[in-house]
Amino acid sequence: MQFYQKRTFGKLVSDTFIFFKENGGNYFKNFILLNGLLLILLVIAFVFGYRELFSQLFGSNIGGEAFHFEAYFLENQGMLIALSILVFILFLALLIISYSYPVFYMKRRGETGSNKIKADDILSDIKNNIGRLLKLWLGIIFIVFPAVLVIYSLTSLLIFIVIGLLLMLLITPAIMNVINFLMYDYLHTDKNFFQALGYAIQSQFSYPKGHGRSPFWKYWGSATVIYIVIQTATSIFTTIPMVIYMLTTFIIPEAQGTFDESSFENSMGAVFFIIYGVSILVSFLMMNLLYVNTGFLYYDSRIDLHREVDLTEIESIGTNEE
Repeated sequence: MQFYQKRTFGKLVSDTFIFFKENGGNYFKNFILLNGLLLILLVIAFVFGYRELFSQLFGSNIGGEAFHFEAYFLENQGMLIALSILVFILFLALLIISYSYPVFYMKRRGETGSNKIKADDILSDIKNNIGRLLKLWLGIIFIVFPAVLVIYSLTSLLIFIVIGLLLMLLITPAIMNVINFLMYDYLHTDKNFFQALGYAIQSQFSYPKGHGRSPFWKYWGSATVIYIVIQTATSIFTTIPMVIYMLTTFIIPEAQGTFDESSFENSMGAVFFIIYGVSILVSFLMMNLLYVNTGFLYYDSRIDLHREVDLTEIESIGTNEE
């Protein structure tokens, strides 16, 4: 598969799935090796650490005894603060590794042509760029996210009229593309954060030097299609198990006159966190579809690299003829 080439909307979507068909085994094996432990620790910390907290919160609200929750919070304040710090550190580490992994994988795959990339190769890339990765995420957290919040706040003011909802649907995939383009360009080049951010925004609307029509709609459409696929697949692992649980635990026993409210409340909390934990795992895995798709969008925008690839292919043909 040639990475650095111009693609139509259909090719951007189809090549994403072809990529996983050809490289999925190697890709996800390395992804799990690098992120598996962090994912498991994060889910365990969240599910078992906050389970009691949320059961106290919901139980107190249901029973009209909010003071029980306040007392529980005061008695366990130190533990909850320590747990929150642990979850934040794990989540930040997971963000850095899981978001940079597809970028470095696509970069190696495109440059070497090998589909036998090792986890150590990606880990080495992450270690060699750890300083840039920290700067990147500091910029995203303190510059990009606040700007996104302002945009969504202004858009939400128009949500009561049709134009607000339409704008929300329009800007969400575009914002995802800008953030993902920022990561790709920052880690593929020597640009600083603001230069990469400028390219990420500009490339959504035009090719460098006005080469061809605006790619906005094909980038927007590609990201939207992939995101719908991700949400559909994720809902299978969350909505369906929850519906089955509700049927077997609540509706059927109630119809038979055997429903136990206290038992339902206790088991409901456990099932909620188990399903939520599974949702986190599935979401992290499925989001790789979007990151790889963005890789093809980014390589589509790099017209300068298209020429280099074409020249390399011509030279290799001449060498083979000799």
